[in-house]
Amino acid sequence: MRISIPISAFVAAIVGFGGTLAVVIAAAKAVGATQAETASWVTALCLAMAIECLWLSWRTKMPIITAWSTPGLALMAASTGFTMADAVGAFIVTGILLIATGLFKPLTQLIAKIPASVASGMLAGIVVTFALNAVKTIPVDPWLILPLIAAFFVIRLFNPALSVLAVLIGGGIAAFLTGRVGGLPAPELSTLTLIAPHFSAAAIIGLALPLYLVTMASQNLSGLAVLRAAGYHPEPGQLIGVTGLFSLLSAPFSGSTTNLAAISAAICTGPDVHPDPAERWKTGPFYALAYLIFALFGASLVAIFAVLPQSLIVLVAGLALMGSLANALSIALKDEDQRMAATVTFVVTASGLTLFGVGAAFWGLVAGLVVLFLEALKKR
Repeated sequence: MRISIPISAFVAAIVGFGGTLAVVIAAAKAVGATQAETASWVTALCLAMAIECLWLSWRTKMPIITAWSTPGLALMAASTGFTMADAVGAFIVTGILLIATGLFKPLTQLIAKIPASVASGMLAGIVVTFALNAVKTIPVDPWLILPLIAAFFVIRLFNPALSVLAVLIGGGIAAFLTGRVGGLPAPELSTLTLIAPHFSAAAIIGLALPLYLVTMASQNLSGLAVLRAAGYHPEPGQLIGVTGLFSLLSAPFSGSTTNLAAISAAICTGPDVHPDPAERWKTGPFYALAYLIFALFGASLVAIFAVLPQSLIVLVAGLALMGSLANALSIALKDEDQRMAATVTFVVTASGLTLFGVGAAFWGLVAGLVVLFLEALKKR
């Protein structure tokens, strides 16, 4: 056991949690979640991730790191017209789809066949709203926001993984010291809130299906690629199936989808963790321990976010997704033959179009695939 193993695990957990918690808050707000339901959301996610990482890392002897679906949360935060009960129903359906994907290999292969350009165009269309909203916070509170943006781009030159976390902590301290925060809430332990699901065609097509697609295309496939790049050969079905199972179990408590991590996993799978790849699986239990701690104090963390300036939360969410936006755009526009299809996907998704009660992410994907199909017919 090297000290680098727990350090890497805790750094990955802190970066993953603190850097994207604002996106969870934004998603919860979009579906009308109360503060108690939001706290339950965070707690359920953290518990699911802790158990997944502990079990899968021990079982496979690989550093299996999971995370909540940040692109999926961004999708929810950009949606309108859905309730918390609709969201829980969508989480349940998504969990079942992930379990089915883990059990039936052809489903994984089918998702993998969705062109990367179109999938990335959809993801870029989802997250671009957050980047635009981050810029819009400047005139709201320029003396707080502008220094934080400058700090973000300076810090990311040296440590991209910690840049968002630094903005969150630095912005919170600045807001407190300058009187923008009235006072910090009293510490409290987390509780889980059971919510009855509501199933509707609009929520299944507009939330569950896009959530499943972005989770698979943007998270699980990337997470598998990180593991393979580190020299591991995981069985995709087992990993996806287990994350789907715990997504299903956490859904009634507001827990959205969990999946294989990419950025957090990269911190835990490289040679800096341990020179022997066979020893790196031990980061999993330490990562799980960190998320158990987050689960215990999830209510307090959500309460702190509730008293912070809204402009700061919007800024942190936008900056947290800036890297995802840049990567998605570069992949979407890389292949010249698929560039128009990717652009159409991006535009339709970013438009916020709602048709027949179904959200823009689904229509963006459909539009891109139709354009791709038409161009393929022309070539024939």
